[in-house]
Amino acid sequence: MEDQRELQLISARTRKLERGQTEVVITTSNGNIRGILHPANGDCGVIWVCGALGGLDGPSFGIFKTMSEELVNEGITSFRLDYRFPGDLEPCITDVVAGAYYLGEMDVERVALVGHSFGGAVVIQAGIVSARVKAVVGLSSQTYGAAGVERLAPKPLLLIHGERDRNLSVDCSRHIYQWAGEPKELIIYKNNGHFLRECHQELKALLKKWLVEKVRE
Repeated sequence: MEDQRELQLISARTRKLERGQTEVVITTSNGNIRGILHPANGDCGVIWVCGALGGLDGPSFGIFKTMSEELVNEGITSFRLDYRFPGDLEPCITDVVAGAYYLGEMDVERVALVGHSFGGAVVIQAGIVSARVKAVVGLSSQTYGAAGVERLAPKPLLLIHGERDRNLSVDCSRHIYQWAGEPKELIIYKNNGHFLRECHQELKALLKKWLVEKVRE
């Protein structure tokens, strides 16, 4: 992983947006980490990251934005984080660890990570590294970068995949599940592709229930 000692977090600039959202720019010694913060009262939070192209809204009709807004009502802060260097695994892992540190500076000490596709491997590795991370979710995850997932235990891992994913075979999540230690769960949605649009409502309900439960444990 990109050496944490070499990446210095210099400052964080914020700008208020509509609907209680805050734009965040974390200036580092090697580029800026950008994101949207959905602040809530409490010490629990979620960091959401996309695939190899980066972005903020996530799969399944922008489910990261939707879930972030809903979790505020549960007293859970969300940080939708965009990578400095999308598609470059090691710096992306560092970005998520830095994001967890940033939340910790706001007294959000119990953090869950959710990543889609390439981001699934990113959050697995960041979850291994960061003590603030209490739970990890991989959506349509790739296997590249997921080696060592057994070291995530005993933090809970939830893997979700569409059976008809043509970008990353459902076998990717099956392999990660086999490698992982307990506690772990694997949910496979039939007739769903890589972006999990077909199961949107079910996915929302599952993520909300699981994240609220695990981040508060």
